[in-house]
Amino acid sequence: MTSQPPSTGQTPSAGQQALAEAEIDYTAVARPMPRALKLAIFAAAILAAIWHVYANTIGLVSELLRNVGHYVTFGVLAALLLPMLRPLSRDGPPRGRDRLVLLVDAGLALLTIFVSVYILVRERDLSGRSFTSWLDFAVMIAAILLILEYARRATGITIPILIAVILGYIFWWGQFIPGALGFSGLSIETILQRSIYGEDGMFGTIATISATYVFMFILFGAFLVRSGAGEFIIQFSRAIAGRITGGPGFVAVISSGLTGTISGSAMANTVQTGVITIPLMKRSGFPPKFAAGVEASASTGGQLMPPIMGAGAFVMANLTEIPYFDIVAVSVLPALMFFGGIAFNVRIVAKKYRLTALDDETPRLREVLKLGALPFALPIAVLIGLLIAGFTPVYAAGYAILSVIVSSWLTPNRMGPTAIAEAIIFGMKNMILTAVLLLGVGLIVMVLTTTGLGNTFSQLITQWAGGSLIIAIVLVAVASLLLGMGLPVTAAYIVLATLSAPALRDLIVNGQVLDALTVQEVPQSLATVFMLFNAETLVPLAQSYGISLQPDLAVDLVAAIQAGGPLTAEQAAAAVELMRIPDIAMVASNVPEELLSPAAVLTALLSAHMIIFWLSQDSNVTPPVCLTAFAAAGIAGTHPMATGVTAWRISKVLYIVPLLFAYTPLLAGDVSVALKIFAFGMLGIYALVAAIEGHAEAPISWPLRLVLAAIGVALLWPSSVWINLAGSAFLVAFMALNIMSDRRLAARPAAG
Repeated sequence: MTSQPPSTGQTPSAGQQALAEAEIDYTAVARPMPRALKLAIFAAAILAAIWHVYANTIGLVSELLRNVGHYVTFGVLAALLLPMLRPLSRDGPPRGRDRLVLLVDAGLALLTIFVSVYILVRERDLSGRSFTSWLDFAVMIAAILLILEYARRATGITIPILIAVILGYIFWWGQFIPGALGFSGLSIETILQRSIYGEDGMFGTIATISATYVFMFILFGAFLVRSGAGEFIIQFSRAIAGRITGGPGFVAVISSGLTGTISGSAMANTVQTGVITIPLMKRSGFPPKFAAGVEASASTGGQLMPPIMGAGAFVMANLTEIPYFDIVAVSVLPALMFFGGIAFNVRIVAKKYRLTALDDETPRLREVLKLGALPFALPIAVLIGLLIAGFTPVYAAGYAILSVIVSSWLTPNRMGPTAIAEAIIFGMKNMILTAVLLLGVGLIVMVLTTTGLGNTFSQLITQWAGGSLIIAIVLVAVASLLLGMGLPVTAAYIVLATLSAPALRDLIVNGQVLDALTVQEVPQSLATVFMLFNAETLVPLAQSYGISLQPDLAVDLVAAIQAGGPLTAEQAAAAVELMRIPDIAMVASNVPEELLSPAAVLTALLSAHMIIFWLSQDSNVTPPVCLTAFAAAGIAGTHPMATGVTAWRISKVLYIVPLLFAYTPLLAGDVSVALKIFAFGMLGIYALVAAIEGHAEAPISWPLRLVLAAIGVALLWPSSVWINLAGSAFLVAFMALNIMSDRRLAARPAAG
């Protein structure tokens, strides 16, 4: 049984027919197996899902029991549903090699159950490193090897090799690395204990995130998809944008953004909406490569769209201890900026190719809202309402799932027991990849925290960047792209946040301290430390740490600090640099807290994590490995790598908005300030997109493209509303001339 799209009483459109052909078979498996075994697996999956919901809401379950239950659930599902070897056939009973592989995988599933029970029963002894037999070692090593094997089946060999190499670092080869990155190694008992029972190990913090927030919201998304919300989103998007010039491109932007509120995967978003939007864009005249790039970019943006944000908001809330709702609230405007950038691309290309609205099958908005709005709007409203009321995200997701079922009974697509079972199975299958990867990522985080590599890497970023925040952001962007070639975006964000968030946070705080020192009095902690130095001793001390300090500047700085400040911009910059010296840093460590409000320091932490989270999305659309773009290319029939380049060009806002996080108070929670930055930012993004594409309402020559790029930079320039206003005035004048040019071009054929 599969879901049926809401009917509007009209003849099925080509888009509806395409969706019907692409509908999900909720009970399909990737290998041949006896029907009785398949039913048994799905029955067990349904029971495991119910147990997860119980443990996350009303159950008094220990953290270890919940996380080990998460491990055994998705380990067994991975063993049985993801075959060790590619099956020779997919239908009918298994024969020959497929039967043998199924038996081996069944044995691994039983081993996973045994290992999980053993870890729970022997917790008291093994968590204290009281290993008494070879079986203790064998079971804990088997637990790690099993998760590596399941990660291999879900994503390929790259991630297991990465985890194995990192574990080898802490056990053996780290001792051969000289300098700060070297590590002498730990005993096998200590490594196993920290890997299994450690707070940052395989069943620690990351497993908790996977078993609670991520699981509940992926299950919520599965229920929404099964209820028909996915088809409603597409039809709603077509109803409001299908008839305008370039409409199918805007349909892709709107539908992917709305799907992002229920989807935890950019790939799933692309496949679900792309089968409709890409053919529509091609039919209306958009180049196939551009159509695929728009869909891949918009689907990537779905991971930035509140309230779910592809599980990123939940992970960020856990890592930063900032309330989930606060993160979601400040993420709305940045997400709209990203989708606005894609929409600008669509508009510009539509004008460039003189496209007209060709979607003659556009449904009526009134009929779409009447038949399909409730299953989508009510659960989202329940979710957001409960979050505002103070419920935890896990409880809110549980009630939202119930609201999906209830609201479906007010539509023709009612969810009975069969539909509920299908939704659970769909959600459990979607969760396999995420669960095994996050459990594996727990091992990476364990190594980073145990060895101190996270702090070391943060210090290296600060050193390589030379105190420059923009260089640090570039380094993080490169690192996120490299990590994204092997890790999905959530896992890449977790690893990169552990490595580089402290460095970005400190650099953002330093920038705020520098600004504050030029307008405020010098705090007592800074005045105290400079009482210990005079200009003559300060200069050689700075030089010994590679900091250039002129004698005249040192004299002026000491005098200004002893006078109580404020400092000039040059003096403030020198003071911030000198606070990197250990002898000064120990005494002056409270300077940021004295100069800045607690909210400002917290905003700096959130900004650092949001920069990393946004940059971690670029692996979806940046060659050479950009799976979301490759999926869109498969639908459009275009060259994968060329489509990836196009998607990367369309997604350029991924690199613009993080700069606003770093240099403006966009995330500070002040609505009026955020709206001002948003308004100027949207204008600046349009100017930069038009400059890059060489077209706005009419073609733009190269010299004028440079002028328009400068206008865009002025509109995005931080902390100077006068520069922003000047950029706005120049943009209005530029667009007036460009529109006149467009009208002249349009009149030429008529005159001819």
